[in-house]
Amino acid sequence: MDIAVIGAGTVGRALASTMVRAGHAVWVSDVDAETAKATADATGATAAGSNRTAADAAQVIVLAVSSDTVGPVLDELGRAVDGKIVVDVTNRMDPQQLDGTSNAEATAALVPAAHVVKAFNTVLAARQADPVVDGVQLDGFVAGDDEQAKQTILDLVASMGFRPIDAGGLIMARALEAMATLNIRLNISNGWPWQDGWKLVGPTS
Repeated sequence: MDIAVIGAGTVGRALASTMVRAGHAVWVSDVDAETAKATADATGATAAGSNRTAADAAQVIVLAVSSDTVGPVLDELGRAVDGKIVVDVTNRMDPQQLDGTSNAEATAALVPAAHVVKAFNTVLAARQADPVVDGVQLDGFVAGDDEQAKQTILDLVASMGFRPIDAGGLIMARALEAMATLNIRLNISNGWPWQDGWKLVGPTS
């Protein structure tokens, strides 16, 4: 699969490393070209000269950026996202922001010609790079309205070592973002080492 990871920070690097390891072709871009190059060198991905260049080369575009920069990034990408899958990985860091909406739905409103899917946001960066904790395979929750696009990302999640979980339509990104906020706050409040992850237990069939 040809994947553009937009954003070469901690999350972008973790996702790129796992995607490359799973055998996917990955382009990485960042506002800082040196950061993109360093991430590419560390993960085996290819550094792109710009976000638009990365998006043009890919069928799946992963937004590994902060939520407040999604709008400007999508403006830069322009029509390069049309007909493609855009994966929103962003989270809300403050519980006060949990107002019943989701970042993913806001992203979908900005790019109506793309297929927006929510994924990877419930997983901390350390576990994006390694989806197994104490021998337990973590769950990768995916939400989206386009069934074909969602299945593509479920397959991607599985190839990266997660157990793929179909969370339903994009409206369920509201729940997934709340899950992530809870985990973030727990790590901050309790001084945890940012190594945990979500796992559904018990019979699922």
